[in-house]
Amino acid sequence: MSEIVTARSHENRVQSIRWNDQSPLTMALETRRGMIHCEHGIFVGGKADGVEVVQIDTGVAKVMVLPTRGMSIWQIECDGVRFGWNSPVAGPVHPSLVPISENSGLGWLDGFDELVVRCGLESNGAPQHDSAGHLVYPLHGRIGNLPADSLSIEYDEASGRLELIGEVCESRLFFTNLRLQSRLRVNAGSADIELLDNVTNERSTAATMQLLYHINVGKPVLGENAKLLAPLEELAPKDDRSAAEIDQWNQFGPPESGYAERVYFAKLRGDDCNDTSVMLHNAEASRGLAVTYNLAGLPNFVLWKNTADEADGYVAGLEPATNFPNTRAFEESQSRVVKLKSGQTAAFRVTIHPITSSEAVTEMESRIKSLAGDHSPEIHSSPKSGWSAGV
Repeated sequence: MSEIVTARSHENRVQSIRWNDQSPLTMALETRRGMIHCEHGIFVGGKADGVEVVQIDTGVAKVMVLPTRGMSIWQIECDGVRFGWNSPVAGPVHPSLVPISENSGLGWLDGFDELVVRCGLESNGAPQHDSAGHLVYPLHGRIGNLPADSLSIEYDEASGRLELIGEVCESRLFFTNLRLQSRLRVNAGSADIELLDNVTNERSTAATMQLLYHINVGKPVLGENAKLLAPLEELAPKDDRSAAEIDQWNQFGPPESGYAERVYFAKLRGDDCNDTSVMLHNAEASRGLAVTYNLAGLPNFVLWKNTADEADGYVAGLEPATNFPNTRAFEESQSRVVKLKSGQTAAFRVTIHPITSSEAVTEMESRIKSLAGDHSPEIHSSPKSGWSAGV
């Protein structure tokens, strides 16, 4: 066992990780495309104490995965650029310190600082209370604060592919039993990270589920005059506050103290395989983060604009989802839940593209423009009935 100290981009924030050289997940894999290094360790001290971490280095990108936090991706480093955000939460936070069940329904926010965190599986939207005021579903669900039951690695030396496989079970006696099998796939010499997720209903009766990928980007990609590119089919603001900025829905300002979040709901256009892509890039179009995903499993898209002061969390969220993040009752009334028979599995596919050159930004921009075609999207100036509750 050896201990090193790794520093985040936050000033005065230092995290200590104890790497386990004897772990079966620690390995160096030589492939025809180059080396892949994998390290397995655990955070030591503070709120992160006990959080398991797996770091995979493809030779181009380093990705840090948190099995203790639902197989979330904490951050990615590529060409010296950190992809993630500076949350006021000094994470990663151990789930035991996140009060998911507190009656406000907002306890999930106490642990929120990842680049990629899944929301679900029973529900993924706003908190929902019963008629007596008791919490029924917390904000963004439970899966992001549940530890993986198992971890393993599969690799292919010939192709240079490595997959980190974790299983996370969201279960409650008499109520639900949903199992997420997450495969995080990388390739030697590539910066792309694929998430191949399968969710299975392990109850003997039918069930419904929801899933949202909360992909959160801060500096240096996000900044004044940063822009989101998306092949829109249709878009609407979530609420009146968001509607007031509909003309700048995909443009971002500098950090602003007191800024209140804006949220936009959208349907996107896909290719012949039903794949679509979105990209957030900086003002110079020299860096970006793109997301490619399949619309068959994730037919909805959410943009979260939170350009608050840096001390309060300057961040944008790119969020492919099965539904819009309203209360589960409202989404169920609009048939935006995934129905699963006993033993049935739903598949979800998402690829994260860290981009560190103008050429790569231009290439992704061309793909998105091709997806959009000559189609003129329908952009609503006010919240849309059936998409936002209370309209």
